[in-house]
Amino acid sequence: MGCDGGTIPKRHELVKGPRKVEKVDKVAELVARWFYCALSQEKLRRPIVACELGRLYNKDAVIEYLLDKSPDKTPMESASHIKSIKNVTELQLVDNPAWCGDKESIKGDKYDDLQCARFICPVVGLEMNGRHRFCFLRNCGCVFSERALKEIKAEVCHKCGVPFQEEDVIVINGNKEDVEILKKRMEERRLKSKLEKKSKKGKTAAAASQQEPPADSPGPSKAKNGKDCVNSSSGESRQIIFTKSSENGNPSAPGKVNKASSTTKRSIADSDDKSEAYKSIFTTHSSAKRSKEECSNWVTHTAYYF
Repeated sequence: MGCDGGTIPKRHELVKGPRKVEKVDKVAELVARWFYCALSQEKLRRPIVACELGRLYNKDAVIEYLLDKSPDKTPMESASHIKSIKNVTELQLVDNPAWCGDKESIKGDKYDDLQCARFICPVVGLEMNGRHRFCFLRNCGCVFSERALKEIKAEVCHKCGVPFQEEDVIVINGNKEDVEILKKRMEERRLKSKLEKKSKKGKTAAAASQQEPPADSPGPSKAKNGKDCVNSSSGESRQIIFTKSSENGNPSAPGKVNKASSTTKRSIADSDDKSEAYKSIFTTHSSAKRSKEECSNWVTHTAYYF
C-alpha cells in the first residue's frame, strides 16, 4: 500500500469530491469598485465622473470611449448605457486629510491600509471606502454619505445650496435593487427628454409656418397703383408712393422711392423755444465760434473752425 519512500496516501488525496464554490474576497471587491475606474480598470484620479447607475469612472477614459468609433471597438457592459458626455456627472469630492497617498507604499515595506479612503463625506466625515453607503446629487455633483442625507433632511444641497429632489439622489455602487431602481429612473428621464425635444420641434415648425406670408398676399412687385404700405414699430402705417420723378431734367429709374418729409432741418441756435444755456452746449452757438484773433494763419481741419 505504500508509495515511494513508504508514504501512505489518505482518502482525500485519492478520491475527488465536489468542488468548493469559490468565494470572492469582499475586501478586494470593494477596492475594485471604489478605488478603480469601472471602464479602464485604472486607479481613480481627478476629474472623476459617475453615471446614472452610480458607477465611478475617470473622465478621460469616458471621453476616449465615446470618441472611439472604430468597428473593432469592444463592447463594455459597464459603459453601454453612456451615449454622450451629458450622461455622466463630474463629482465634487472632498479630500481626506488622513490619506497620505501612495508615497509611503512605494518600496513595499509598509502596511497598505485599505480602510483609509482618499475622499470623505463633508458633513459627517465618513470615509468613502465602500463600508458606508454614499450618494451624489445629479444637479451639482456633490457627494455625501447616506447617513448625512437622512439625519439632515433638506431640499437644498448642504455644500453648494442647489435645490434637488429625491429623484436627483443617486446611490454610488449600490446593490442590485438600487441599480434596478436607478435604471428605471434613467429610462423615464431619457424618454421624457425625447418627448420634450419633439414638442419643441413641432412648436418651432408651427411658428415658422405662421411667419411665412400667404401666396395670395401681394408682394412689393404686386402692389396696386404703385403704392406700398409699411407698418412702423409704433403701430402707425406709412404710405410710400412710387413715382417717376426727374432730377435736373433726367427721369429717375422706375421704382425709386420718394419719401416726402413734412419736417425741415432747423438749427437749434435759431429755435426760440430753447434757452441760451441749452443752446451753448452745441457747436453752432456763437460762444463756440472763434474770433479772427483766435484763429491761426493756417487752415486747421477741426470741428471748431469756421
